Amino acid sequence: MVTSSDITTKITNMIGHNTKKRKSLFTIIVLLLLFTTSHLYAQQNGVLFSNVNVFDGVSESIHEHVNVLVIGNEISQISQNEISIPNDLTVDIIDGEGRTLMPGLIDVHVHLTFGSLSMEELMDPELTPQLAALKAAAGATGMLMRGFTSVRDAGGPIFELKQAIDGGHVSGPRVWPSGATISQTAGHGDFRLPTERSRRFFGQASRAEMMGATFIADGRDEVLTAVRENLRFGASQIKLMAGGGTSSAYDPIDVTQYTLDEMKAAVEAAEDWGTYVAVHAYTPRAVKRAIEAGVRVIEHGQLLDEETLQMMVDNDVWLSLQVLRASTPDMDPLRVMKRQPVIENQPLVWQTAIDMGVNLAWGTDFLFEPDLNREQNEYILLLEEWLTPVQALKLVTSENARMLALSGLRSPYAGKLGVVEEGALADLLLVDGNPTENLELIADPENNFLIIMKDGKIYKNIID
Repeated sequence: MVTSSDITTKITNMIGHNTKKRKSLFTIIVLLLLFTTSHLYAQQNGVLFSNVNVFDGVSESIHEHVNVLVIGNEISQISQNEISIPNDLTVDIIDGEGRTLMPGLIDVHVHLTFGSLSMEELMDPELTPQLAALKAAAGATGMLMRGFTSVRDAGGPIFELKQAIDGGHVSGPRVWPSGATISQTAGHGDFRLPTERSRRFFGQASRAEMMGATFIADGRDEVLTAVRENLRFGASQIKLMAGGGTSSAYDPIDVTQYTLDEMKAAVEAAEDWGTYVAVHAYTPRAVKRAIEAGVRVIEHGQLLDEETLQMMVDNDVWLSLQVLRASTPDMDPLRVMKRQPVIENQPLVWQTAIDMGVNLAWGTDFLFEPDLNREQNEYILLLEEWLTPVQALKLVTSENARMLALSGLRSPYAGKLGVVEEGALADLLLVDGNPTENLELIADPENNFLIIMKDGKIYKNIID
């Protein structure tokens, strides 16, 4: 981008040191800049949502008969009175006719690449990074069209896709990227095939590492390097594997992964960049170690007990929780078996965490089953086992946004999200009906989300 300073320097070099010419030219430059600025200001545009009922993301009740003015990418004004439109503003007026305007949905545990590919596709030797990126881009567009305007990618190849979305080349949600997962050898992120040997002993990185899916890092030094590599490429937080998982073949779900010293190394490196570590973990032993190391967010945790949940409350640690189903049509039988204890204890952990006041966030965590993505909104309905519709909506908007804010200065986007308030970023949905009374409206975004706006830009408008 050429700045006024660049122009001034170039012209000064051309005219030399002639004082009169310089003064005259600088005057012209100032006038040109003022004209350019006023011209751009005159071209401001906005959107006025008139006669809408607003769920603001934090209140228990709807604000009725409201007008909301969006200028640029921010919510400029909210009023129950008529809003005066500035003369220098071009505005599209949308009559909401009493429909509900609410914040865009937020999913804090997605895998835009892993969730867009089946296991068969991932294992295919013909799979290239380019093909994986195309699949992930299509998945990102679908996610935005389901009303998810912000997501946190909890591990995998993501940086190029995020750049394409932010640059306007791909339609998709805002992305908080973790980058490659960080795993010990034989950890939840050790995706090596049986034929692939250890990089440390045999000198060759695995295919998954080469594709940016994971770092297999052992010992303090390697963990530090892996964290810093992700931060270098723009990670907004770090994802570390602290225990066994259900979607991996070689680590039983009960095992604890990474020593305290290794985990502390990750936390120290992340905190030096002003951000945090989130860990994959289910068991009390793994989570207690993570808390001791200074980890800020626990992913999953469906096997936790009251003692560990209380430790989370005492240390202001977040629980990023999902509502998992026992199985899905395309799920591998081994994965179904490994998930069984998680599924059985899941209701107890949700209820206990809510009762104890744990900081809760929500995500889906779909892996290797692309068709499952179409059910992303339906998974919000599963929250009604423990939450009212309003509480569920607050969780998937303002509460999830609070957790995203833990990234601090490493957050990719400046501004407030998850709320409808003056000064907040304009990520908005216009819903045909009142989801605070009927949460099922959220499960049919194709028909019920009449307008989807992200960053002040309308990506969908099907108002008659």
